Amino acid sequence: MPARLGVVGAGWWATFNHIPAAQAHPDAEVVALAEPDPERREAVGDRFAIPGRHADVAAMLAVEELDGVMIATPHVAHAEAALAALATGRHALVEKPMTTSAADARAIADAARAAGREVLVPCGWNFRPYTAVAAGWVAAGRIGEVRHVVCQMASPLEDLMAGQPMLETADHMFRPPPSTWADPARAGGYGWGQMSHSLAWVYRVAGLRPASVHCAAGASPTGVDYYDAAVVSFEGGATMALSGAATVPKHCGYQLDVRIFGTEGMILFDIERERLTLARSDGTGEDAAIAPGAGAYDGTLPVTRFIDICLGRDVANDADAENGARVVETLDALYRSAASGRPEAVA
Repeated sequence: MPARLGVVGAGWWATFNHIPAAQAHPDAEVVALAEPDPERREAVGDRFAIPGRHADVAAMLAVEELDGVMIATPHVAHAEAALAALATGRHALVEKPMTTSAADARAIADAARAAGREVLVPCGWNFRPYTAVAAGWVAAGRIGEVRHVVCQMASPLEDLMAGQPMLETADHMFRPPPSTWADPARAGGYGWGQMSHSLAWVYRVAGLRPASVHCAAGASPTGVDYYDAAVVSFEGGATMALSGAATVPKHCGYQLDVRIFGTEGMILFDIERERLTLARSDGTGEDAAIAPGAGAYDGTLPVTRFIDICLGRDVANDADAENGARVVETLDALYRSAASGRPEAVA
């Protein structure tokens, strides 16, 4: 039988990525939708031929037979929907950031363990095969003990973070709303919206736990962060120089550059140049194969993995609830630090 999926939130990313990706999969079907706006609910239900249509997630979970729920609401509504799905025994794909508070993130991680269900946060680079190679290098001790990380991410999203229509979405069914991406009171900004990807990759590969963050930020016209420059301290004494920028020119594309330094070597990862390299202090090393084009972001990969999880297949969850919680804990402290001007401990 195919995996039976419900969708919570009928907005831009659900209609552009999650629903089409699931419907294109031979072993899945989208059978239900929860969306409070009645016009949007009917428009999306009709366009994608989704039979079950509900005004809220509780109503959907009460009557629909579902293996998993894909949550693509505004950031601030992720936690409520995720906890409801887990409480009824469903796996949950929860858009990044998993939540917008450290307390909610830990609550989801705890609930997932208690329910014996998976939470998958769709950070697409985590699901590339080369990421598993990098994580294997660290786990096998190829670079020794991790002592320092340099993590830089930048995106061509100046318009989105400034409350303007995102240029690339002009022909989409819906466009990303300023209320999600450009409102500082609703977890708008580059950290929540994009650095959740880069942090998820670091935590997947390096296995670190954040302890404190000291951040300075530069604001967009709406008051959310265009730029973030932070120092992260980890349990055990490792450190990270963490950077984010929203104003890459549109024609240049996305940047993600991570360097992990250990006591016996280093790892270099760069999606622009599509390279992943291990260099050891003894002069040995190797390159992991990245096929041309595979440095780009692919939003279908997490959906495919989530379907496998819902079907009970023996697959890895490369961005699980623990990974999502560490990301949120870091960003929670980052924003508190940017506001206070001093280092802030992870909650």
